[in-house]
Amino acid sequence: MTAPTISAKQVGELRKLTGAAMMDCKKALTETSGDIDAAVELLRVRLGDKALKVGGREATEGTVASYIHSNGKVGVLVEVDCNTDFVARNEDFQSFAREIALHIAASPATLYVTEDEISQEAKDAELRVFEQQAADKPEHIRPKIAEGKLKAWMNDVVLLNQTHVNTDKYEGKTIDQLRGDLSAKTGENVVIRRFVRFSVGE
Repeated sequence: MTAPTISAKQVGELRKLTGAAMMDCKKALTETSGDIDAAVELLRVRLGDKALKVGGREATEGTVASYIHSNGKVGVLVEVDCNTDFVARNEDFQSFAREIALHIAASPATLYVTEDEISQEAKDAELRVFEQQAADKPEHIRPKIAEGKLKAWMNDVVLLNQTHVNTDKYEGKTIDQLRGDLSAKTGENVVIRRFVRFSVGE
């Protein structure tokens, strides 16, 4: 019987799920005929605590990156974390942090890193405004319009939901997609922890 062909994408996905080394992932996938779930189970048995989901590992290393616009009127500090000092010093990781700082500088509407940071009170307040704005529409579609506007608002103010300002370079990917790509590439939990944006006169 011929061995199944294991793609790099499958190996990357398993690595993202477990944090296990590339060769371990490939071996597990080969032994389970490409079944991701079975491979996760096999790695957990074989590697024990070392094969924990990447997202569950605490990000306690990282970097603080800065960006100051050429006119000196806008500046950003952003903290991006990972699991090890080795990755924190990696050029791809450092570059990602700088690109996030640049993006925030160009996106004055950004208020939160994740949707979870928005309080229910803030969401409810926005929803009430959007419901009033839709008051001239037929009653049965007003809630849907308001929900759509709330989603659009969250895309404007939540960093991870935004498309990177350099759309050509990053092919229209969102910040969260770029973060996920780096996490898969490094095998570590990449977390944008916090940011502060300074603007002269604000």
